[in-house]
Amino acid sequence: MKNTRLALTLSLILIPILILTACGSPSTPPVAQTQTPVTDSGCAQPSPKMELTSKEFNMFTWSEYIPDDIVKCFEEVYGVKVNHDTFSSQNELLAKLSRGASEYDIVQPSDDMTQLMVEQGLFAELIKSKLPVMSNFNLAFLNPAFDPNNKYSLPYQGGSTGIIYNSEIIKTPPTSYSDLWNPEYAGRIIAVDDSRTLITITLLALGYDANSTDPGQLKEVKAKLKELTANIRIFDSDSPKTALIAGEADLGIVWSTEAFTAVVEKPAFKYVYPKEGVILWQDNFAIMKNAPHTDAAYAWLNYLNQADVFWIVMRDHSGSNPNAAAVEYAKANQPDVYATYMKSNISNVPSEAVTNGHWLKALTPENASTFDQMWTEVKQ
Repeated sequence: MKNTRLALTLSLILIPILILTACGSPSTPPVAQTQTPVTDSGCAQPSPKMELTSKEFNMFTWSEYIPDDIVKCFEEVYGVKVNHDTFSSQNELLAKLSRGASEYDIVQPSDDMTQLMVEQGLFAELIKSKLPVMSNFNLAFLNPAFDPNNKYSLPYQGGSTGIIYNSEIIKTPPTSYSDLWNPEYAGRIIAVDDSRTLITITLLALGYDANSTDPGQLKEVKAKLKELTANIRIFDSDSPKTALIAGEADLGIVWSTEAFTAVVEKPAFKYVYPKEGVILWQDNFAIMKNAPHTDAAYAWLNYLNQADVFWIVMRDHSGSNPNAAAVEYAKANQPDVYATYMKSNISNVPSEAVTNGHWLKALTPENASTFDQMWTEVKQ
């Protein structure tokens, strides 16, 4: 069942994002306000600067999701080395952490996985007195149902998982998840390689609840999802936009962040909010319970979320931005970035789509195993 409270509040803040070219290449370092101290290379200074004993910092995030500029500037201003590993699905994240990976300080789960990992006791409770940056957040992104009072996590970006298609090639445009089974699309779809996403889409196409784990319904899902694989040419969670832009696929089941870039590169692509209600999500940062470099973890969260730093995320990525101070900074100091951000109907999810959208709840370990097994068998 969708989280109506969170969906309604997000409808107030899901506003557009920037394009990569709006203010130069991604190699440009974060530029601070002219009155704010910067390093010789142009990096914004931490405000305030925290005292660290750690010389390194270990981070595990979604692939292609953290601007390199921010990472490099964090290394420069704090004199620490960032060891940055990435994952392409939440299954991969959970599997690695469940095997006892203890080296990570910060990880980046989405909403349902945040809830599950909190229940498993993997995260440290946030010490809010060490996070002066909390005042920068839009209140509508805080206190989510999956982590009340942000006891363990801070928001990074929000978005949706919808359908994208090439309007110059596709003769019958899709309007719903159920349309993806159209024989006309055989061998023409790219889809994220994510069991929860594809099973949820199939549940919705069959008219069932997005969070159903009913055995009878899942049996139907398995058979119908197997049919869908005939239409899917590529599974790719790392960069599905690449195949779309290259013409290797004409339609996609993708995250809105990937869809945005594809539309910017090739305006013939159109993004669809399915009639059944789109899947909504929010990505977050959390500190691991046994983080070896806790001081660096807090320094990272504060530096990343400074207004004169987080606007780089607006520039390079297309999620809905929870950092109200960064939006205001961009408005005053990066007008091109701000203007592009405010125009998007992908990052700026229509209020009706938010109201009718679906938030995913955490699966029990047993149900998660069932989903993974089903997905493995379907792909075979």
